[in-house]
Amino acid sequence: MMSSRVAWSKVSIGAFALFACLSAGTVSISASGGPFASLDERIDGSQKVVIAKARSVNASWRENSYGDRLIVSHVLLDIEETLKGPQSSNAIWMDLEGGTLDGFTLRVSDLPTVEPGERAVFFLDQNESGITTPHLRGQGILKLDDNNFVTGSGLRVEDIRNAAHARH
Repeated sequence: MMSSRVAWSKVSIGAFALFACLSAGTVSISASGGPFASLDERIDGSQKVVIAKARSVNASWRENSYGDRLIVSHVLLDIEETLKGPQSSNAIWMDLEGGTLDGFTLRVSDLPTVEPGERAVFFLDQNESGITTPHLRGQGILKLDDNNFVTGSGLRVEDIRNAAHARH
């Protein structure tokens, strides 16, 4: 009888621990930039979708609408393929909050860093001032590995290409 209680106690503790881990993961995803957007939502919501490689990254100081001084990285993207939007040129500038300048580094929790030479699928928006930024912040950059898979996932460039073409 005693071993039965111990077994149920271990099962209960294990179930609670699993629930706590899953809940904590959900909270951290939500805290890192709002609800997770599907691939279709990213395609539909963005103005432009490109496969590109970062040619250069240059940081500068910028003041935001709240008066905060931020480091913003200006990333020159060499476009390999346009999946959505006008094919205006072979390169485009994208602004990304964060970077290193004058000995200071700013890391933004819901945005990845982009280094020269990195390839990604970029979901982009352009504001009224003409500045191009990632759509849905960090969810607008899907970094690619050497085999054309989104880093850390089973999603292939071909899957994204097919989804973009099916939607537009």
